[in-house]
Amino acid sequence: MDFQLINDYHNDLGEGPLWDPREGAQYWVDINRAKIQRYNPQTKETQVFKMPMRVTALGLRKHGGFVAATEKGFHFWDGKSTMLEFISHPEEGKAGARFNDGKVDRAGRFWAGTMDPRNAVSALYRLDADLSVHRMEEGITISNGIGWSPDNRKMYYVDTLRYTVYEYAFNLQSGAISDRKIFLQVDKDGGVPDGLTVDSQGYVWIAFYDGWRVVRYTPEGKENTRVELPVARPTCPAFGGADLDQLYVTTAIDGLTEEELAKQPLAGDVFVIEAGVKGLAEPMFEG
Repeated sequence: MDFQLINDYHNDLGEGPLWDPREGAQYWVDINRAKIQRYNPQTKETQVFKMPMRVTALGLRKHGGFVAATEKGFHFWDGKSTMLEFISHPEEGKAGARFNDGKVDRAGRFWAGTMDPRNAVSALYRLDADLSVHRMEEGITISNGIGWSPDNRKMYYVDTLRYTVYEYAFNLQSGAISDRKIFLQVDKDGGVPDGLTVDSQGYVWIAFYDGWRVVRYTPEGKENTRVELPVARPTCPAFGGADLDQLYVTTAIDGLTEEELAKQPLAGDVFVIEAGVKGLAEPMFEG
């Protein structure tokens, strides 16, 4: 499967690709360097916002701008400045913890989880339109990729250091999750599961950090397509482009040695893959 680069960014920890149809632009973050980046595929120009704290995930917001997960809780971002508007921090005072990946569901709620690699003490939270925060899962190591089936009956969720992708029964109206089961259990010698996205056919695309690949799985959890990349640390796939038929994949150089970087000069860049299938439009946060 063919891929191309959109530029040589060398993100330290590129994450959270998000297509914004309002602007026809692709957003993503470099968590470790506290940057939000905006790429216009028409002009080939990239705008960089140096933020006052690490932003870890973005979601489109109905009232303009974005909802964001950060190292210090939930915030709003106007998409124009480097200012963040505080909403809530459900783990304030918890040393060593921060938010990680997040996404908006099709009822307009923002889901994001935390991470603390030292212990399985992290959690998954749901931010509702009234700005109330609900703890939806706990005992997590590194909270990572999240997504929903096209019919909204399933939610997929990654617990990275358990090498596990869970599947839940999902209630779109209430936002409840139940009946957790293992969708995918990964061998420990093949990298760890990181970000994910679900395409229009209900297949699940997962990036494998330290695994050099992105893999498409059937709704039953069977491997369907494997995309090998020239970098060890792909972090998250997401569909973008006007027709949602391009798969953007962020990557990282975080922790790689000089010798390792010499063998993968494209590490940290953003790849675009012609996936041969369309994705699903990202919903907007209703709050």
